[in-house]
Amino acid sequence: MNLLAIETATTACAVGLRTTAGREFNRVVNEDRHHTEALTPAIAELLDEAGLVARDLDRVIVDRGPGLFTGLRVGLATAIALAHGVGAELVGVTSLETLARGAYDDGVRGRIVSCVDGRRGEIFAQVFDLSQGVEMLSAPKVTLARSVVIEWATNGAPVTFTGDGVERYLADFAAVPNGAVHHQSTPPTRAALELGSDRAGGDVVTPLYLREADAVANFATRERRP
Repeated sequence: MNLLAIETATTACAVGLRTTAGREFNRVVNEDRHHTEALTPAIAELLDEAGLVARDLDRVIVDRGPGLFTGLRVGLATAIALAHGVGAELVGVTSLETLARGAYDDGVRGRIVSCVDGRRGEIFAQVFDLSQGVEMLSAPKVTLARSVVIEWATNGAPVTFTGDGVERYLADFAAVPNGAVHHQSTPPTRAALELGSDRAGGDVVTPLYLREADAVANFATRERRP
């Protein structure tokens, strides 16, 4: 199958492509929240480099969150429109499982906490076990970096931390005596391609926001003020 992966959950915009012939292309095309401007041209360039056109795509894999609200909307809208337009299957993966899979493919084993920067001083976090593949051990949640650091420093269990939520609060995570950091600022599209190749495709992908958009939250805060 010809597989396309779209990643817009963080400040970076990335795309990946795996062809039926086994060729693979992965690009981080922008790292400064310019998803709207960068995504569509990047897809076109990747297809051209592989000698394909959009109608050659069999499956479109998209990160459905959690992550930055605007970026997720751009990625999901683009993936849905493209998949429906060319008759390709649509598959959703999450940013947190993609980070875990990326670490697994890099040789990390044991417990890992994937963390995506949620802004407002918060992160989106989820625990996985990488002993034999990628196994979810908790549900994704909104939390504070300090809360995650204290939890794992207190329980003393060996753990690895990864994701841009870790990079943002790197000094705190690096100070966990029983912890290690696997540096991944962006959920890797190579991992999304791997995850998306093994699961059933369909016509619908539901976003995983975990919380309301910043604009809505700010408006609600103003409304509550006396």
